[in-house]
Amino acid sequence: MADDNCDVAIVGAGFGAIATLHLLRQQGLKVKIFEKGSRSGGIWYWNCYPGARVDSDAPIYQMFDKELWEGFSFKERYPGWQELRRYFDYLDEKLQFSKSVEYDSQVTGATFDDSKRLWHIKCGNGKTATAKWFIPAIGFAAKKYVPPIQGLDKFKGPIHHTAEWPQQGVDLVGKRIAVIGTGASGVQVIQESGHEAKQLTVYQRTPNFALPMNQKPLIYDENEQLKREGKFDEAFKTCYTTFAGFSYDFNEKNTFDDSPEDREKFYRKLLIEEGGFRYWLNTYKDMLFDEKANMEAYNFWRDFVRSRVKDERHKEILAPTKPPHPWGTKRPSLEQYYYEIYNLPHVDLVDLSEDPIEEITETGIKNKSGKQTEFDVIALATGFDAVTGSLAQLDIRAPASNQTIADHWKEGLKTSMGISINGFPNMFFLYGPQAPTAFSNGPSCVQIQAQWIAKTIKQLNEQGVDRLEATEAHEKEWTDKTHHAWDITLFPQAKSWYQGANIPGRKVEPLNWAGGIPAYIQALDESRDNDWQGWRTAKAVAA
Repeated sequence: MADDNCDVAIVGAGFGAIATLHLLRQQGLKVKIFEKGSRSGGIWYWNCYPGARVDSDAPIYQMFDKELWEGFSFKERYPGWQELRRYFDYLDEKLQFSKSVEYDSQVTGATFDDSKRLWHIKCGNGKTATAKWFIPAIGFAAKKYVPPIQGLDKFKGPIHHTAEWPQQGVDLVGKRIAVIGTGASGVQVIQESGHEAKQLTVYQRTPNFALPMNQKPLIYDENEQLKREGKFDEAFKTCYTTFAGFSYDFNEKNTFDDSPEDREKFYRKLLIEEGGFRYWLNTYKDMLFDEKANMEAYNFWRDFVRSRVKDERHKEILAPTKPPHPWGTKRPSLEQYYYEIYNLPHVDLVDLSEDPIEEITETGIKNKSGKQTEFDVIALATGFDAVTGSLAQLDIRAPASNQTIADHWKEGLKTSMGISINGFPNMFFLYGPQAPTAFSNGPSCVQIQAQWIAKTIKQLNEQGVDRLEATEAHEKEWTDKTHHAWDITLFPQAKSWYQGANIPGRKVEPLNWAGGIPAYIQALDESRDNDWQGWRTAKAVAA
């Protein structure tokens, strides 16, 4: 099969890939996308389990280009997976990006020919390509994690991981359902299936400090009015200036600057009246840094949740008197009626810290206590080998050392600004390790990175530079900064996927940039504008 020759090869067809393709096309470059799935959407092709939806509220979970947002209106404050697919179909209609996409083409590896300054990319279906620039844009959740539970292969009924839910759906009505895991996908599956199940048993390792979503329908005419008034444009511009790329930011006050009465009023406004991530990202600025301040936030959240749960045992499992980790140091999920599900008579909750799963049998699940429960369907909501696992699973080779990315990270994660890796020239990646990634609104993060990549490639082409590689020194400097930004917070106190602690045996270390979006933009721009500070460049040699 002949190589598909292009200027830029991108892996994945989600937000990051499409944003990058759109900008690079405007430079007249030939861009090709290779997508594992059968359609676009990135994570929103794979996320089709019951209740799957975004946790960034409208209008910021979309492309920020006026030519794109002015012609589309979401129907809910937090769009579901079907709505996101409708949005990607709209983007395809506007940008015709599918003309540049090879679907059902999983990139398995890539090597760089330094003599020709070309990446050689190979797919599992036999397709190959060459490109001057190589951009994996597969995000932080492209490698599912299945815990080593004995007997997983014995169960006679269907077992589905939420990351690979069947596209045709699964009939859960009247079924005996087990959900293992209570992260974002677990919360959504539980609240969606709870009312229709004959029996639902939830297996929880640690409680999810979930926040009220305050979901609501969006009225088309009201949306259009907000667009005309400039509210959409204002929201998108704000996303470049806030810590997490949302349209709001931390309050300038510290927790104990307010009286107890004013503090409770403020908490109530954020948590109950406004909902969403405001209780996490629009709260007092010391909440993620000061333990006493953090405990104030936890106590208010805990009491609110416990007021919604009837059973005393469930209250203590879901919202313990003493928190297992500081509030907000694991990513909270958004819920609509998650806690009320546990008031239903056919719903049970198993605390795995007290009674671990011993094995999965042919007919159900057996716990260490000897308790056996039979099921028709088991849903694994056990998450991902997040952030690093996506890139590390690919056989991408450094030209000088022949090392893979996994080899490069064997002694510890290291990148240059969460966008490039020393030893891998002419390669950028999006929404991955040591970038704002899991601390950000996804479309904000990837569009910032796509804009930087597009400007960088344009500038390099104008200067006649055909090779760009991050230096080892700059990679170390950025890694040190990433650790410092992480260590001054309360985040290290939680055993979370934010630092890889959900994967047995892997090194626990910060995987994301916790220094905020504005500082990240500044670092990117300074590296390019200060005569390629932190990079090695080489110009093409005339033939």
